[in-house]
Amino acid sequence: MEYKDYYKILGVAKGASEKEIKAAYRRLARKHHPDVNPGNKEAEARFKEIGEAYEVLSDKDKRRRYDQLGANWAAYGREPQGWPGGGVRVDFEDLGGGGFSDFFKTFFGGGAAGFGGGFGGEDALPRAADAEAEVDLTLSEVLRGTTREVALEGARRRVEVKIPPGVRDGSRVRVAGEGGRGAGGRRGDLYLRVRVAPDPTFERRGDDLATTIRVPLTAAVLGGEAQVTTLEGSVGIKIPPGTPAGQVFRLRGHGLPRLGEKGARGDLLATLAVDLPRSLTPRQKELFEELRRSGT
Repeated sequence: MEYKDYYKILGVAKGASEKEIKAAYRRLARKHHPDVNPGNKEAEARFKEIGEAYEVLSDKDKRRRYDQLGANWAAYGREPQGWPGGGVRVDFEDLGGGGFSDFFKTFFGGGAAGFGGGFGGEDALPRAADAEAEVDLTLSEVLRGTTREVALEGARRRVEVKIPPGVRDGSRVRVAGEGGRGAGGRRGDLYLRVRVAPDPTFERRGDDLATTIRVPLTAAVLGGEAQVTTLEGSVGIKIPPGTPAGQVFRLRGHGLPRLGEKGARGDLLATLAVDLPRSLTPRQKELFEELRRSGT
């Protein structure tokens, strides 16, 4: 397997702290994010490489094995905890926290020895190896749902996995029976761990999104209108006269889908920021002096 210097990719020293690694990842992910560089294949590849590096260096166990074993670290990974048996279906496990490259298409160790419901035949054979992969999603993909094709067994076999709208960072998608092949032809399961990449415009808060809208001082003082960017375009809102900086406007239903709740969505929270004039004409200065003398 090709060796990749993950420290060099993130631009941090080998002894970098978790905080330094996270800060470097967020800075680079924003810079190379697909939404910031539409159609730029080089930026897209760099974005995935950055995500891959962060996945390893942000995990204490993976980082330790990477530091010790280099390119072969994944071959000694621990088996993901699975569920027994089951038909071919996709399950979602929300872990409440959290790219996608050939590096993560490697199997993470052997399957646990377990038995099915019978006492003989195929059900009594040891469970096969599970497979695990990583995938980076943008907020736009979380909004609409998406699919990912996972290459397994040295790219000899490909599995298409559907990821539903509203999936959360750190969730695992389980596809039963699509992992490694064991004795008697039985297969383990495939696990696809989801990471939602940082977005330059929005901050995710559960199923809600948070953003900032900027208006001129006159709009905040006298009232006016502002355009709020959403994942689906711009929405106009009214700014009441005398609105202070920091005021939060809630746009209901403009957040992310609620996983498992058909048609339900979170909200968009837009915080008002007021742009102060940087240069004033003589007349404008005169007007501000009048306001100051009036005690306003």
